[in-house]
Amino acid sequence: MENRILVCDDEEGMRRYLAKMLANWGFRVDSFASPQALLQLLGETDGSPDLLLLDVKMPEMDGIEVLRRVRELRRELPVIMMTGHGTIESAVEAMKLGAYDYLSKPFPQEKLYALVQHCLERERLREENLSLKKELRESAAPTQPVFASENFAEVYELARRVAETDTSVLVLGESGTGKELIAHTIHDASPRQANRFLAINCAALSETLLESQLFGHVKGAFTGAVQAQKGLLDEADQGTLFLDEVGDLSPSLQAKLLRVLQEGEFIPVGSTRTRRVDVRFVAATNKDLEAEVRKGNFREDLFYRLNVITLELPPLRERPADIEPLARHFLAKVSRKTRRPVTGISREALAAMRAYHWPGNVRELENVIERGVILARGAEITLDLLPLKAAAGQAHKNDGAAVPLTLRDAEYQVVLRALKETGWNKSQAAGLLGVTRKTLDRKIKDFDISPADLEDEA
Repeated sequence: MENRILVCDDEEGMRRYLAKMLANWGFRVDSFASPQALLQLLGETDGSPDLLLLDVKMPEMDGIEVLRRVRELRRELPVIMMTGHGTIESAVEAMKLGAYDYLSKPFPQEKLYALVQHCLERERLREENLSLKKELRESAAPTQPVFASENFAEVYELARRVAETDTSVLVLGESGTGKELIAHTIHDASPRQANRFLAINCAALSETLLESQLFGHVKGAFTGAVQAQKGLLDEADQGTLFLDEVGDLSPSLQAKLLRVLQEGEFIPVGSTRTRRVDVRFVAATNKDLEAEVRKGNFREDLFYRLNVITLELPPLRERPADIEPLARHFLAKVSRKTRRPVTGISREALAAMRAYHWPGNVRELENVIERGVILARGAEITLDLLPLKAAAGQAHKNDGAAVPLTLRDAEYQVVLRALKETGWNKSQAAGLLGVTRKTLDRKIKDFDISPADLEDEA
């Protein structure tokens, strides 16, 4: 498709000269003697010109003023300024307003041709870059939350409403309820969505490594720092930073994070120079931060900075209407990934899922479905493929009378079963449950489970 170039010059001879020359080079040309006619076209037409050649000295309106108005109407339209009365001042002013370049009349054809080609090539590369960034964002973005329950819908709508501001958001909820997914929802619905969304788990790294990851470091800041490295704060500038398990931050890092929230500035590890950033924070935790504040484990001022808006995600057991749509969503996702022809879930399996307490929440449900797809012999996930079947079944003892398990009983049994199925391999068991190894260790200690208990269970 041929490029469309606009020419605005009060000299008729120059307009004819440029129109003939550009047409010979294969461009479509529209010429304007009047700046007002040019501005009217740019303000009304749906077409997309590729370049504007604009004269600086015109009796009706100064070219610099025309450029200023063009920038308001078509911010991305590249403009090359032309004048027979070139001055350094007008050149500098035109470049400040975003002109691509500046030509002094008379100019040789070769110079104009090279300048036009370079300008159009730069615009082509810019558009390709924007398109590629969009594709990468779409391919990397998580799936939109799947839900049918009213209580999750309320949280989702609130998340989209607060997304329009730069307010810090604190997301509360049990492990596996989808806190990072909600953080992504906030970012994608915000004015920052074209910029980066980055996430870090504050409980997964040592204090030293976490500080380096967040704030970056200069060369030689510590042993092994052979070169300077940007931190996540720099990388998320103009975007969103999601701090998962923020309740696990050390007192020292809490103080440094507070400074970023209050002043928008920080100092990289080993540096003496302050850096400024514009980052929107979304923090998440499954801890009771108010209780942590009372115990002195979490700074009160940081808590209030993060807790401007609170979103509390309900656990899966409190939103049973979401179990089936989530299960079918994960079934389609895993079937595509594994290329296995599993397309359905038996009625008995769905009933067991609805009766189950889901201590690992949505993450556990996804792992259960993935396990079912991998082990399925036919096109359907059946009850015998679910690792939760025994726990669900024990809720129906006493001659068929339903004896509901307590949440603690259900959680104990599913942790025990995961350890049994993996032969006490904690990493595999944590993966099966959809929790971190640290969370599993805490549950084992809380329930006082030992390898001997697996033999008793057998």
